[in-house]
Amino acid sequence: MSKTIKVALAGAGAFGIKHLDGIKNIDGVEVVSLVGRRFDQTKEVADKYGIKHVSTELADSLKLPEVDAVILCTPTQMHAAQAIDCLKAGKHVQVEIPLADSLKDAQQVVELQKETKLVAMCGHTRRFNPSHQFVHKKIKAGEFHIQQMDVQTYFFRRTNMNALGQPRSWTDHLLWHHAAHTVDLFAYQAGSPIVKANAIQGPIHPTLGIAMDMSIQLKAANGAICTLSLSFNNDGPLGTFFRYIGDTGTYIARYDDLVNGKEEKIDVSKVDVSMNGIELQDREFFAAIKEGREPNASVAQVLPCYQVLHDLDVQLAKG
Repeated sequence: MSKTIKVALAGAGAFGIKHLDGIKNIDGVEVVSLVGRRFDQTKEVADKYGIKHVSTELADSLKLPEVDAVILCTPTQMHAAQAIDCLKAGKHVQVEIPLADSLKDAQQVVELQKETKLVAMCGHTRRFNPSHQFVHKKIKAGEFHIQQMDVQTYFFRRTNMNALGQPRSWTDHLLWHHAAHTVDLFAYQAGSPIVKANAIQGPIHPTLGIAMDMSIQLKAANGAICTLSLSFNNDGPLGTFFRYIGDTGTYIARYDDLVNGKEEKIDVSKVDVSMNGIELQDREFFAAIKEGREPNASVAQVLPCYQVLHDLDVQLAKG
């Protein structure tokens, strides 16, 4: 495919805007349709980015013959059904993490992708962040082997607000969203499937209906282990922090920064063509479309993550 890839983006909120900013830097790609929950706010974003078609319904974008691909930045609960709609409409699709909030729905997306042979990818951004790419390249070169990952995912989110401080129409989830990043990254970096997983959670929030604190333990088939702590109750610092403990050193990744165990900064600016993980994720999606290949973080590749999340969900439900 040599022509310009024409894209519809669904979700004009904080994460949709991150994708729009990233796509501006990618040649041969044009966003031609923007879908959002509120028309006026969506049109305001569309006007800023020069997008002519605006709708509150994804179906309207899927009817556009010029649309080649769709990026879904919609609420978690809509991801699987919308990904299926995109594939049925003959469109390549990238769905933001998580692929689904149930194993069954995730499996349905993977099965349909196999039937259509379209590119279907999930936004497991940690695979693309330069800091984690640096560690991955060390592992692939045989220079570093993970013994343990220690990960903290901390937010202060006691009300239902998004990253822009605006009310959400849906409820975020520590297990099916935030844990998905680390569960997938651990197996990806270890190069070994997860064979054991345990979880405990704190009290359920009286109005949000979710656990606000959670602890997860993972073990890979090759013996590597991972400890993940998650909280919506933490009043700073916020974000996800990764400590890689290996046979030849220690690496600590904080957003796009990487240091060694002595807190000495490691330059990751030349690891890839950008320092923006979302942009790099989108570059992979469009490259896979043009080259007719499976992308890194394809829905099939990330499916084992959702099997682990399902098993943990069952475990937590039993108390």
